[in-house]
This record gives sequence, C-alpha cells and structure tokens, in this order.
Amino acid sequence: MMHRKKAIFIGVLCTIITIAAIYIFYYKDLHGSNYIHYNMFMKDVNEGRVDKVYIFDSDKIRSIYKDGNTFITDNPRKNTFKEELLLMGIKVEEKDNRLQIARGIIILALAGIVIALIKTKDGSTRFQTQRDADKFSSISTDEVDNMDIVFEDIAGNEEAKDSIKDIVDFINNPKKYSNYGARLPRGVIFYGPPGTGKTLMAKAVAGEAGVPFYALSGSDFVQLYVGVGASRIRDLFKKARQKGKCVIFIDEIDALGKKRNSSIDSGGNDERDQTLNALLAEMSGFNKNEGIVVIAATNRLDILDDALLRPGRFDRHIEIGLPDINARYEILKLHCLNKPLAEDVDLYNLAEQTVYFSGAKLENMINEAAIFAAKRDKGSIENDDIERALYTIIAGEEKKDRSSISSRDRKITAYHEGGHALVTKLVAPENRVTKVTIIPSTKGVGGFSMNIGPDSMYYKKSDMENNIKIALGGRAAEEIVFGSENITTGAANDIEKATNIILNMIKTFGMDSSMGLINYDILHQSGIDGASEEIVEKCKVSLQEIYDQVKKILKENRTVLDKIANTLLEKETIYEDELDSLIKNHRVCA
Repeated sequence: MMHRKKAIFIGVLCTIITIAAIYIFYYKDLHGSNYIHYNMFMKDVNEGRVDKVYIFDSDKIRSIYKDGNTFITDNPRKNTFKEELLLMGIKVEEKDNRLQIARGIIILALAGIVIALIKTKDGSTRFQTQRDADKFSSISTDEVDNMDIVFEDIAGNEEAKDSIKDIVDFINNPKKYSNYGARLPRGVIFYGPPGTGKTLMAKAVAGEAGVPFYALSGSDFVQLYVGVGASRIRDLFKKARQKGKCVIFIDEIDALGKKRNSSIDSGGNDERDQTLNALLAEMSGFNKNEGIVVIAATNRLDILDDALLRPGRFDRHIEIGLPDINARYEILKLHCLNKPLAEDVDLYNLAEQTVYFSGAKLENMINEAAIFAAKRDKGSIENDDIERALYTIIAGEEKKDRSSISSRDRKITAYHEGGHALVTKLVAPENRVTKVTIIPSTKGVGGFSMNIGPDSMYYKKSDMENNIKIALGGRAAEEIVFGSENITTGAANDIEKATNIILNMIKTFGMDSSMGLINYDILHQSGIDGASEEIVEKCKVSLQEIYDQVKKILKENRTVLDKIANTLLEKETIYEDELDSLIKNHRVCA
C-alpha cells in the first residue's frame, strides 16, 4: 500500500511538471509578450523582413524574422492568407513543429505515468506479475506415502520423541482425544543446532502414524514474483486436505517466517508478508481434528515472527539439541551397525571424545573412517581410521609434505601446543586432552591440541575464565620461551575465541560486577548506547589480567612445558596417557 501511494504521488508530480513545461514551451510563447499588431506585421512583410510563417488551426500566426526575432499576431484571413504569403516569397507551414513536440511530450509523459502506477516493487508490471505468478504457483512436493522411518531408527533425543509421540497417537486415535475436548496441535516447531536430526524426527512422525509426508523448504515459498509464495501455500494445503491425514514438513521456516519489520519503509505488501499471512490463514482454517500436522524446523527460534509462535498456530516448540554422551554412544552404534568394525574399537570412548558433535557430524565421522578403511582394504574399520577421521573433521587432513617447515617453526609450534595442553591440565583437570600434535593440516593449522570438556548444561563463570586461559596458553608459551618480540600469528584464532568469551561474559551474561547485571545488546536494540568504549576497555583489562595469570602458571611450570615441547619435537604427536605421565613426573604448580 505504501509503495502504491508513493507511485501515485510521483505520477501526479510528473503530470504537473509536464503541463508546466508545455505551458512555458508553447502556450506562453503563443500568448506572451512578443505579440505585434497585424498592421505592423503586414508592413514588415511588405518590407521583406519576414523569413517564415507558421499558420495554426487557431486565429494566430507565428512569424520568424530574418534577424531571428519571433512574433505572434492575429490571422484575420485564414483561407487566403497562405497563398499571398507564398507569392511574396515567404516560407509557410500550417502547423508548428514545436506543437508536435509538445503533444509528443504529453503522450510520453502520460504513458510513463501509467506504467509507473502499474509497476511492482521488483520492476515488472502487475500484468506480468500476475501472469508469472499463475505460471509458477503450482508447487512440486516430495510426497511420500509409505515413510519407512520410525522412532526406533533415531538414536538419542528421547525427550523430543516423548514430546511428539502423543501427536502420533492423536493422528491415529482422534476420537479418544475429542472425547475429552482436546484438539490436535495445529503445528509443531523443531528447533536446535544444524545436523541434530530435525528432518529425521519429522519423517519418523509420519512413519509412526502411517500417513503421507510432504517435505518442503521455506525458500520454496519465497519467490521473485509477488503472490507466488502465497499461491504455493494454498496449493500445498489443498493437496494435503485431499489426502486427509498427513504431515507437512517445512524446513528452514525462518526463510519466510522472520520477524516482520514495523518501520515505515518496510511496507506491508511484499512477497514474504503475503506468504506468511497465507500460511497463518491456512493453519487457522483447520478443523479441530482434521488430522493434518504441520511441522517446521529452524536453527533460530528467536528470529521467528510472534504470529507464528502463538497458540493456535505452532502450538508446540520442541528442542532437538546436541546429543549427550549416552545419545552419542547410541548414535555411533546405529551408524556402525552394517559396518565391519574392528573388535578393539571402543565406541563409548569415542563418544567421550566427541563432545558437541551433532548426529550428522557423528555420521560423517564414521563415514570418513569407513572411506579410510576401504582405501587400506584390510577388511575392517580400525581405531586408526576413526582417529584419523576425527582429526580430519576437526582440524583437516594431515599434510604429507612437511619438508618446507623449518626447525624453528616446529619448535614454536611445539611450545605453542604444549602451552595449550599444559594449561588445560592445570586449570581444568576435568577436561580431557586426548591428542597433542605438531603435524600441520590442510586447513592451515600448524598444530593441534584436542581439548575435550565435559558434557554440561550450563557454563559457570570459572569455566569460561578457564577456557580463556586455555586459549591464551599458546601465546603465553611463545612469549615466555621466545620473547615478546618473537610472538607469532599462530594465536589469531585463540585470541578471537578469548575475545568472544570475555565479551559475552561482560556484555551478555552480566558476569562482571563493575558492568552490572545488564544485557548491553538489549540496550543497543532499544536505542540506548554509550557503553561501547567502557565495554572494550573492560574486556582489554580483564583479558590482560587473565593472560598475566597464564604466564605466571607457565613460568612456574617451565620444566614441564620444556619436556612436553621436546617430546612433541621428537614424536610429533602425544596422546593423553603420555601427557598425563609427563605432567605427573614433574613438579606442578597451578
């Protein structure tokens, strides 16, 4: 509506400007101050001063003199005057070219105004938009009538499965619930990090209920032409109603369901708003127990529009989170079922090493291990294959050619990675350091310290401070051993990580007493700012204090640091047992 009002305003303005220009260009000239009396004009004609005359349909003529002057006069003899002038050697035209130009300008201006009024926001005309919308409005859905995935095929996420099982029962036994006045939830949103199994869970709902499954992405409804998305929504729900009971799954719903901007410039008639409104209208139009369940998935529940999340639309919000250790163990067992696994492979130990791995990431790791085993073609997937796959996913493939790495660079890397490992063991003994290596990878990592924290629902303030210490351990070791003038760029990612942690502690979680229990992001969103410099200064001071503590720890344990670094230079890789032994056999202060 706002865009159309703007177009009308521009059209009216163009019309006024065009009329004014034509008036100045033509009519003012015709009726203006260059008027002379007919007798004076005829005198000039007789004296040979006139070069050319324009005779209009009106009772006026315009004469152009040989000296360049132009005059307007009356024409009392319309029918015979042209012949007389021609006999006197004066050029005569019955219509002025400037009049034709003026008329042309009027026609072009009016045509432009009409086009502007029917133009859409994307540059096409409304007629084109409607034609193209009709052309592309039908949608091709991945309809599956016999989904063979059930809850037993999904490892982990037991809480999510429990939350969704009653919907399956509702679809199969609607009368049982209607007897109690209950209605089927209109929609369910699965939210959580990528790769946690949201799509798989939606398929399992359809498989358990034995109903058709429609799978689409939110981007399928966001199109160039206005009206296409809304038409596709209506087309989808029409097909679903023809089927009766079914599950509609919309992945990445944030593509069409983001919070709508209420500012003036945002308008209220664009494609995304129309599509979202169509979805809300279709969901509101369900019968109580029609048997159609809409399941949506998103990685960001917080950015979805409130109208989507209110009761009566997407009634139930179910988190599909990262698996804990037991769930990871079950997922690993599931993905290893049909694979020739060596007998000494300990999947539970592997589950302990893969904290914060999603189900998709675990599957990818096992697949990579199977590929490595197939290349060896020794008949089974061994621990070395799995370890290599794990390292590859986290740090990248090991570089085969290491001849270009100087001995000094190897030494710097050894102390850098040794610093990370030693600080981890001293400040966070509950963390595991399963592997320390100075072998560079294809991702540009010079070395790697595999630090695995325990599963935890929350981060304590002390945990976050310890993570900063671990991140800064490499830079601190470099400075202690090689001097402040010889620190390297190897700590770039470590500093980024430390900065992010301290910033969240101060700005988001209210963990600094001097900055108070305030979320500064909320203040900024509300237009209240001014604490930026104070936050930056506090982050600098806090990081420096923690860095000084890390340097103190490493200086007090320099003997252990040297031993770890020398062992790395000799063997290139140290595993957890040997690292623990090195630390245990030397005096340690923390």
